[in-house]
Amino acid sequence: MFRSARDFGAAIREKRKVLGWTQTELAVRSGTGERFIVELESGKPSCQLEKSLIVARTVGIEIGDLRTAQAAPASPDDDLSFLPTFGDGR
Repeated sequence: MFRSARDFGAAIREKRKVLGWTQTELAVRSGTGERFIVELESGKPSCQLEKSLIVARTVGIEIGDLRTAQAAPASPDDDLSFLPTFGDGR
């Protein structure tokens, strides 16, 4: 399960390397730019979702249907510090 943009980007990078592709090759194959691939793999949180999903499919990562996905039970040790806080922090 991907818990952050960084996790997702690392998975893309790993699959790309297994396929033996450069970032430039992946950009061409997925119809994006090389800069987008660099930012996606580095975990930039503001990357565009549609392009990110296209890149994932290009390297063979299928994102499951969120309506049928089973949530993993949270453990007390889960670090949720990556989640944003709004307003008064609640």
